[in-house]
Amino acid sequence: MSPLTPTDLQRIFEKLDRNGDGLVSLEELKWLLDKIGHEFSPDELEGLVGKKNLDLNEFLFFWESISKQNNNRGDEEGEDGADVESDLAKAFRVFDLDGDGFITSPELECVLKRLHLRDCPSAKDCSAMICAYDTNSDGRLDFQEFKNMMLLTSS
Repeated sequence: MSPLTPTDLQRIFEKLDRNGDGLVSLEELKWLLDKIGHEFSPDELEGLVGKKNLDLNEFLFFWESISKQNNNRGDEEGEDGADVESDLAKAFRVFDLDGDGFITSPELECVLKRLHLRDCPSAKDCSAMICAYDTNSDGRLDFQEFKNMMLLTSS
């Protein structure tokens, strides 16, 4: 996928938002993805996005995520990809203190405090970090959201 500027992406978003409500529906997003060769079933796309509509910021995050996945696809197919996935799963388990498959703001804060970071983030900062990558807006990170966060912030 060729790199697009934020201005390019905003223009694309505005074109997709046919009714001008500031949201792009999954149907509109699917149409775009089909046109550029990324075909998803409606159910797959809803599972990936986690909601029925995206605002501009969510659209930009989604685009960045699929661009990153596309760029890393070759790496993840080999042994290095399996190692990365395994390392991310181990890291996720460190933060998922109660083992429920999600990382909450209190869990993130607790682990960061245990690491004795010099400038340990506050509860508010931890909540903001969770919200920044919480694509389905449930207030916590599942493994895929955690993986996206780690892959996006490591580049």
